[in-house]
Amino acid sequence: MDIQAYLTPYKYGKPVLVGSGISGHFDENAVDCPFVFQHNDKFYMMYVGFDGTGYQTALATSEDLLNWQHLSVILRRNEGSGWDSVNIAGTWIMKENRIEAPPVLKKWNDKYWLVYHAYPETGYEEGSAKIGIAWTDDEDLLTWHRCPDPILTPEEGADWEKGGLYKECLVEHENKFYLFYNAKNKNKGRWIEQTGVAFSSDLKQWDRYEHNPVLHVSPERWDSGFASDPCVLLHGNQWAMYYFGYNYKQAQEGIALSQDLIHWDKYPDPIITIGEPGSIDSIFAHKPSVITHNGVLYHFYCSCRPFTEGDPTRNYGKEFRSITVAASHPIFNE
Repeated sequence: MDIQAYLTPYKYGKPVLVGSGISGHFDENAVDCPFVFQHNDKFYMMYVGFDGTGYQTALATSEDLLNWQHLSVILRRNEGSGWDSVNIAGTWIMKENRIEAPPVLKKWNDKYWLVYHAYPETGYEEGSAKIGIAWTDDEDLLTWHRCPDPILTPEEGADWEKGGLYKECLVEHENKFYLFYNAKNKNKGRWIEQTGVAFSSDLKQWDRYEHNPVLHVSPERWDSGFASDPCVLLHGNQWAMYYFGYNYKQAQEGIALSQDLIHWDKYPDPIITIGEPGSIDSIFAHKPSVITHNGVLYHFYCSCRPFTEGDPTRNYGKEFRSITVAASHPIFNE
């Protein structure tokens, strides 16, 4: 399997975005789940903040992909339809599929479309999450309208997804919509997370693929527990799915390839590994968002290491969680 075109071995080695650490702010404890895109000649990152009560979703902007400034919270607590009013994590806005093209947003029915998941209870990912969709015609991307009902629920799914639904990736290809998502098989104890897909022609009614999951865990391997957080991109006539694997100790980034968006072949080893002790990604290097700019692949991901005194945020009381980037070329020291 030739994966050279997808590799980003050069780590920035420091955060590009961290939480505020300010009491009462949506990102007091951590930032998470980057999704990077281009809009109106500017780079944007949609990301999740955690404040000890739950997730809320924000935008940041950048001119150079390394220096990011918080713009606004766009999916807030105590809004929505009840099921998504506590804990809301936006993870993908429909955009250009080609990996080599500028990552600009795509409209359908003159609107931009955002997918998210919401947990029903307060706390860190408490309860079985459902998937929803929102839209905007606001070119500033600040005002989003959530559709009142979830589009996928664990209750309607198969055994592998009964514990809850997570990170979404929305792809439009040949007038068909593909919604990739990962899910867990149970809500308590040591669960397994794998990745499936659902199909739609109108973004409202979704049908799960009957042979889900399309990306399985690999027993006794680096991704034995989770094969999660799909980031699906097109390169020529080949599809690539960046994802993360977890073995209940470390989370690292991997890749799988496909010709048809259904049948995926995993590369056997991680393509971004955790860093050395003390580095920002010494325990987790996971949750990919990959774009190309000026011929360089930028692979954004969530980085975690043990908390140390002086860190701006503390998650769970024990970890420092931030967002960082790796690249296909050694550009960071130029």
